[in-house]
Amino acid sequence: MKNKGTKTSLWTLFITFFKLSAFTFGGGYAMLPLLHEDCVERKKWITDEEMLDMLAISESTPGPFVVNAATFVGYHQAGVLGAAASTFGVALPSYIAIMIISVLFTLFRDNVWVDAAFRGIRAAVVVLIINAVVKLSKKLKWNVLWIAVALGAFCVSLFLDINIIFALIAAGIVGVVWTVISGRRMNKKAGK
Repeated sequence: MKNKGTKTSLWTLFITFFKLSAFTFGGGYAMLPLLHEDCVERKKWITDEEMLDMLAISESTPGPFVVNAATFVGYHQAGVLGAAASTFGVALPSYIAIMIISVLFTLFRDNVWVDAAFRGIRAAVVVLIINAVVKLSKKLKWNVLWIAVALGAFCVSLFLDINIIFALIAAGIVGVVWTVISGRRMNKKAGK
């Protein structure tokens, strides 16, 4: 993703990612629909295709993917300072929450109502993640190969005791090989 040099303010980037992080329960994947709504649909900071690329890169690089995604969007909008503002914005609510929870944890750890609330929140998070998967999968240009890659990665992560990073690396290699082969075929058809 290249920095388009837009004039999005650092405060806007910070506050956007702060709100996304502060009002989303369930971690980064639960944030996907809100990230898409804010960054693609409402503010048009990135396109659907850029979001898919950003998610692939963010998931493939070290660290929490939502922090990586915030960094990419921030850089895309306002360069290095934008990346810093977005990253700080997305990380700060979690830091504040952990500080508060660490102080109050002993008071609430055995509370039946708190436990029940978190069970309900976990169930809703599953729906948010499924929603994000459905929305993003509609944007992909599916063919038999990509369906096979997706199913293969799913099966590896579900049934085998193999680190998912190897499935991501394998999927990346398949994508590169497919692109090279299909590029050669197109060149032959064009008579080059």
